[in-house]
Amino acid sequence: MSITTLLASALTARASLIAQVHANNTDCFRVFHGTVEGINGLNIDRYGDAWLVQTFHHTLTQDERNEIEQALKAVCTLPVVYNDRSNKNSRILNQLDDELEGFAKSEQVMQENGIKFTSQLRHEGQDPLLFLDMRVGREYVRANSQDKTVLNLFSYTCGIGTAAAVGGAQKVINVDFSSFALAAGKKNAQLNGVESVCEFVQSDAFPAMRQLAGMKVGGRRNQKLPSYPKLSATQFDLVFLDPPRFAKSPFGTVDLINDYQSLFKPAMLSTKSGGTIVCCNNVAKVDKQTWYDALSRCVEKQGRSISAYEWLECHEDFPSFDGNHPLKMVALTLG
Repeated sequence: MSITTLLASALTARASLIAQVHANNTDCFRVFHGTVEGINGLNIDRYGDAWLVQTFHHTLTQDERNEIEQALKAVCTLPVVYNDRSNKNSRILNQLDDELEGFAKSEQVMQENGIKFTSQLRHEGQDPLLFLDMRVGREYVRANSQDKTVLNLFSYTCGIGTAAAVGGAQKVINVDFSSFALAAGKKNAQLNGVESVCEFVQSDAFPAMRQLAGMKVGGRRNQKLPSYPKLSATQFDLVFLDPPRFAKSPFGTVDLINDYQSLFKPAMLSTKSGGTIVCCNNVAKVDKQTWYDALSRCVEKQGRSISAYEWLECHEDFPSFDGNHPLKMVALTLG
């Protein structure tokens, strides 16, 4: 089946969603989710005043690019930026003409439910500055942050923290190791006039979480610990935990398949009684119920309980096979 046919089908399936997001002051969403909709490794997104086309397994031919551009501009006449990320490290391989290259590297502004976010379609990092499949997480946090204290772990560009602040949070602490990501997070806060509510802590997540939980900061065997910001033990009304799939540091290993608990335990201990922790796991092979059961056992081992829970499902612009989306999110209210 041709790209034109598959893209037309995807746009038809999203017709009501696109009308809804526009009504809700949203101009960033997924147009084509290739893994599920017919072309593995091809993603097409709307990011503010541009269409972003990305491939992760193969390079598009010029004819294929022309087909996609024609279909997208029939929906809305915007610049089309193509990032060929088919190399192993997902770095961009292709050059654009000078004008489009300048546009892609310039700072733009997009909106999601009226919240403004900085956008840059080509930058020094590998990931987009806003993960579109996390929209439901930002919506949940915004709706549940009024007068609350919020801890945003692995905050990246602080989309969750910005949503919390816009939702009326008293205080938001964003923790991430990347100065580049936190700089974008500060811009997001400024765009929405909530910078006085938001704090930005550049730190490895392990020492930050463990200090906030009142736990001793340790490290991996035979690893010399680098310096890290000192934090006081603190509990929060709402904690958001969205770690990457796998990462190593002198302080520990992030492994969402084999050891989510090493992250969850300190984050859970930093959550007040009656508060909520939102946990995310983006590994497709992790079974939803098995993961939830492991979280529940960890809570019980600490003498606490789950009084309520809510699964947060990705919006329909991110379809999945049999309703099992790789990104799993659950909000746990703790006793």
